[in-house]
Amino acid sequence: MTITAQDSTQTPAAHSIRDGAFGHATGLSCRECGATQELGPHYVCSDCFGPLEISYDFPAVTREQIEAGPSNIWRYKALLPVPDDIETSPNLEPGFTRLLRADNLAAELGLTKLWVKDDSTNPTNSFKDRVVACALSAARELGSRVFACPSTGNLANAVAAAGARAGIKTVVFIPSNLETPKQVNSAVYTENLIAVDGNYDDVNKLASEIAGEQDGWAFVNVNVRPFYAEGSKTLGYEIAEQLGWRLPDQIVIPVASGSQLTKVHKAFRELVALGLVEDKPVKIYGAQATGCSPVSEAFRQGWDAIKPVRPDTIAKSLAIGNPADGIYVLDICRETGGAVADISDDEVRDAIVLLARTEGIFTETAGGTTVGVLKKLVETGVLDPELETVVINTGHGLKTLDAVTSLVGPAATIAPTYQAFVDADIV
Repeated sequence: MTITAQDSTQTPAAHSIRDGAFGHATGLSCRECGATQELGPHYVCSDCFGPLEISYDFPAVTREQIEAGPSNIWRYKALLPVPDDIETSPNLEPGFTRLLRADNLAAELGLTKLWVKDDSTNPTNSFKDRVVACALSAARELGSRVFACPSTGNLANAVAAAGARAGIKTVVFIPSNLETPKQVNSAVYTENLIAVDGNYDDVNKLASEIAGEQDGWAFVNVNVRPFYAEGSKTLGYEIAEQLGWRLPDQIVIPVASGSQLTKVHKAFRELVALGLVEDKPVKIYGAQATGCSPVSEAFRQGWDAIKPVRPDTIAKSLAIGNPADGIYVLDICRETGGAVADISDDEVRDAIVLLARTEGIFTETAGGTTVGVLKKLVETGVLDPELETVVINTGHGLKTLDAVTSLVGPAATIAPTYQAFVDADIV
């Protein structure tokens, strides 16, 4: 079955690529003009320069086949651009993270049924391990000798760790003002952590220039971006499977480049097309921090284009001023009856503490943004509190400790005596 516009009779791959290297992927299709081209390290259409994505000719897949697979993203390998023997290649085996019923947070916000998809339990404590796993497979099959990325932090961590595990040279580029924990979490895995004086958009531009000049470099989110982006689909697959093979009523997803939101939507549509879940409306909401909210601003203004901004927010994981998938996020949120909203940095901090003290989940600033936007959407009547809702936590709070150090700490400092404890009147 063909999911996207694609001539399934197209020549599948260059002669240097082994048979089955990309599973059931059949080519790259342009999201703007629909033109197709062969699988390879390409990310823009040769006709119109639109973004490319993977097309497939999926086989028949059953729930039982998926459930019999490993407890990681490779249980969905038939739906990804990876070879059938992907498990034999050293990788971090990310995915199949917990989906937690969040009754305490739901009660606090006035929701009937709420779930948290907690991707902070991935190998490097963020959802980026999913996308990097797919990009690493593509890099291997394309014969790349360097595995690289521009990053706001989590991707750098994931690329550095995955490269170490795979035994491939890694080079990661980050903004020089990135949070120290994220820098350390990359540098411990690779000696090639490059800090660039500039914001993420400056770093991404540099990476694109290097990718165009250096042969054999696989920049996971540049020249192998179509493969990389497909890893985010596994979030959608897992949510549906963990809900008992059904879709939620609505979902709130953080927006940086916007790729995660578009791929979760794609995953839901693929599951419906394959007959693995029943079709139903799913409202999709995007979350941004006010200090970098070009998609939210476009949604609010009714624009069809994204006006780039210079980021200024503590939510550095979301600090992409010119999001590549921004216009597609707008389309999906509008078409599904959802919305895109943003909150201030103070609201991000408060939401981090709220999630921690209601559900025992310590999230980074991106997750705080998502929970905070969920709260705002409920309070403003945009999101229906009676519908079943999923919110995605993309990373662990240990990576962004500075965000909440001013809000939390010891309730008291007392002498080591029982009387001092009583006098403190803590409980």
